[in-house]
Amino acid sequence: MFKKFKKTCVLMLLSLFIIPSTSFAYSDYIIAGGENIGIKLNSKGVMIVGLYSIGEVKPGVDAKLESGDIITAINNKNISTIDDMIDVIKNCKEKNVSIKYIRNNNTYETKLNLYKDQDGITKTGLYVKDNITGIGTLTFIDPNTKKFGALGHEIIEKSTGKILEIKDGVIFDSNVTSIDRSEDGIPGEKNAKSDINNVFGDVYSNTTSGIFGKYTNDFESRKKYKVASINDIKLGEAKILTVLNGNEIKEYSIEIKKINKSNNKNILFEITDQELLDKTGGIVQGMSGSPIIQGEYIIGAVTHVVVENPKRGYGIMITNMLEEAEKVR
Repeated sequence: MFKKFKKTCVLMLLSLFIIPSTSFAYSDYIIAGGENIGIKLNSKGVMIVGLYSIGEVKPGVDAKLESGDIITAINNKNISTIDDMIDVIKNCKEKNVSIKYIRNNNTYETKLNLYKDQDGITKTGLYVKDNITGIGTLTFIDPNTKKFGALGHEIIEKSTGKILEIKDGVIFDSNVTSIDRSEDGIPGEKNAKSDINNVFGDVYSNTTSGIFGKYTNDFESRKKYKVASINDIKLGEAKILTVLNGNEIKEYSIEIKKINKSNNKNILFEITDQELLDKTGGIVQGMSGSPIIQGEYIIGAVTHVVVENPKRGYGIMITNMLEEAEKVR
């Protein structure tokens, strides 16, 4: 449900009986988000997102490189951006370069042959990317630690289908300009205008439970909600907080249909708010992270749409997100 732009983020204590127990430092009351946010994540190295042929040769294939590999060094020089990669290759006098890359958390080395086209431009046979930019929804801010969580699920690089291993990132100001409605079998999406110069926070991790980091904007006047455990969540009426126009956060009614704790699709719900249905047709891309509120509790966040019936969707429990946020430095 994270929407990409069309261009192409425990403390262990001992009891008195020396039995280990787990304690989390997140607050009992947290600030619910709901605002639309722009997101930019910088990859940990340069990601290969495709391979192309140069004449009759395919250098990436010959070097046994694959989409999803992360290039971390060329000719023993560390690289973290495409500009770094270009500088090293541009100054190379040889017909090949030594590539160090990561695949499935293992590091490998290979030789990549270089080729020049008719204009003398060096070609590698690799399509690469060093960041992802898009929009989503802020879920919470912990007022005591200033940690935040958003999306409720990982950000995946579309070309490779793999989670983006990030070096860092930011969330920033984003205003919704229009909505493409969802239809059965076709999820809609929020369209937005974003200002990357108006940063709200720094992103440190991209996980299956969402993106997490430190919030740097003002939030002192925001309402706080009690953190719900799974036993606090009830079937029936609830609401989500999200933005459908500009930066106005509004409440919309939903009904909780099912609760489980076996995976991150913990809460099955259905939108019942007619205003929301009239505007969006159901859940749309960009709603990921919209906080789910029940009474005075924050219970979770919107994460997925049921494509065949966009009135229905799934959410992650808020405690799952908060536990992941605990790992943020």
